[in-house]
Amino acid sequence: MSALVIDGNTLSLEAIRDVAERNRPVELKAEARQRVDAARALVDRVAAGDEPAYGINTGFGTLAEVRIDKKDLRDLQRNLIVSHAAGVGQPLSLVEARALLLLRCNVLAKGFSGVRSSTLDLGLQMLNRGVIPVVPERGSVGASGDLAPLAHLALVFIGEGEAWFDGQRLSGREALSRAGLAPVVLEAKEGLTLVNGTQAMCAVGAPALLMAEELAALFDLAGAMTVEGLLGSHVPFRADVHAVRPHPGHGLVSAHLRALLEGSELVKTHVDCDKVQDPYSLRCMPQVHGAAREGLSFCRRILETEVNAGTDNPLVFAELSDIVSAGNFHGQPVSLALDVLAMALTQLSSISERRVEQMVNPSLSGLPPFLAKQSGLNSGFMIAQVTAAALVAESRILCHPASVDSIPSSAGREDHVSMGMTAALKARQVVEHARHVAAIEILVASQALDFRAPVKAGRGVQAAYELVRSRVPHMATDRELHKDIASVTSLLQSGELLATVRRACYEARS
Repeated sequence: MSALVIDGNTLSLEAIRDVAERNRPVELKAEARQRVDAARALVDRVAAGDEPAYGINTGFGTLAEVRIDKKDLRDLQRNLIVSHAAGVGQPLSLVEARALLLLRCNVLAKGFSGVRSSTLDLGLQMLNRGVIPVVPERGSVGASGDLAPLAHLALVFIGEGEAWFDGQRLSGREALSRAGLAPVVLEAKEGLTLVNGTQAMCAVGAPALLMAEELAALFDLAGAMTVEGLLGSHVPFRADVHAVRPHPGHGLVSAHLRALLEGSELVKTHVDCDKVQDPYSLRCMPQVHGAAREGLSFCRRILETEVNAGTDNPLVFAELSDIVSAGNFHGQPVSLALDVLAMALTQLSSISERRVEQMVNPSLSGLPPFLAKQSGLNSGFMIAQVTAAALVAESRILCHPASVDSIPSSAGREDHVSMGMTAALKARQVVEHARHVAAIEILVASQALDFRAPVKAGRGVQAAYELVRSRVPHMATDRELHKDIASVTSLLQSGELLATVRRACYEARS
């Protein structure tokens, strides 16, 4: 895989995934290096002078008015890192930690941080050689950036803390040594540069969003499978219906559903039925799923901007010979966006669970109770619906917005905080729950479609059904359902199911 060249301005969410999940190597663009060096030259001039400059020759936060002697500037930077490394809890996953290291390097590459290029180079070498800091996931309020997580990241730069290397959890110094790297001694402002920013919440949030976008398409598929399994109407998905209420999400979802259902033989079996309307969980998929798509679109716009944003404090404007203390580190935009992500996915999970109920409830489906041929002797998919309900209930609790929940810190200097990392961790958990809910609906809908055989569903639905059945057989008698759920979840997580369905829909039209 060719190297990703970063410049601080053009990093995409998909490129983050390439680096974080697929170990794509990373290089610094030459023009970015020039900007980094220019900003550093200004910091060096200020550090050599006598005028106080926040973060360069002063304390931090409430201690910003405390002037630091020149001889103590290196100690100031190290003390900042070790004192702020106060995180607790489980470490970020390797994918998230790699994303965090990449995102911090990308911000430094913008040239507004004042870091030495040699320090930035160490970060890139760590990434490329697999020295990945161990970063506890809790401890950030998302105000002066993700201070605690970023401090744990920075510890490894100075040979302290812990890092993963070659599958082992080692001291930072040992991990660097085994990779043929040496720690740096931080100069003026560099400690502050490494801990200021929203990169931890973005490192958790970006992978969550990418999975959420895939899940949005998978929930469309799950819903389409349920429509076919319940012999639902395709009429509510007509293009002209959504043209008169032209929300982009409506149109996108209705078009997707039409593609999934195209070529259905099942729909012909009930053209003369006397049912007037389907339940909302089927009929209103474009409206509900479409609203979720709009929410995810908003989240993508915010994250795409944020991962290429200058979030340091102070910011170094080399061309203006100016160093400005402001508030770009505040995580409010990201916090709100990730709260919306959690709500969007919970919305999709909630309507999905209702469709599962439609299938397992014989008074609603016209199918055997809980889709079991010998119900009573067999419980069928009774508890699959219960599991989905439990996941949705927890997701609803996790939708309490972190972005409105501020606790002042730093002796009142940081008197409004974003709780962005909390929003990210909640969003990540909701994504996990939603993946299982989608898997449950697809599994249950496949059982419902068994009762409609040999008549075939729409092309996209049929392709999904056949792939699921190649991994999970029809349930004639009760068995351990968790294994079936895990098998379908694996299909979702791998991307194989969505890819198979897309090929089926595309090849039918080409």
